[in-house]
Amino acid sequence: MATLDEIKIEVASEIESQKPLYGQVNNQVNEFTEAEYEQWINQIANDRFNEQQFGYIQARQEAYGSIADQLDMMYWDLVNGTTTWKDHIAQVKSDNPKP
Repeated sequence: MATLDEIKIEVASEIESQKPLYGQVNNQVNEFTEAEYEQWINQIANDRFNEQQFGYIQARQEAYGSIADQLDMMYWDLVNGTTTWKDHIAQVKSDNPKP
């Protein structure tokens, strides 16, 4: 797992290869200033770091399914003596581990 500083170095290299970058302010197109490049690098690096650290949360939420579906699985597990819900939850956690 990469640190924020390692990600910033990677992003800076990517941005460097894409220079020059331009922005539009008040209908005037100008090349980014060094401060704007630095801000852009920091923003992308922070976004990637957050995805690395916390991306599993959204992935799990989507994979779990709705509460209604989970309750239905639990009901049928009780009726049939199965472990479908427990197995499903374990699979979601296994597929989307915490960093």
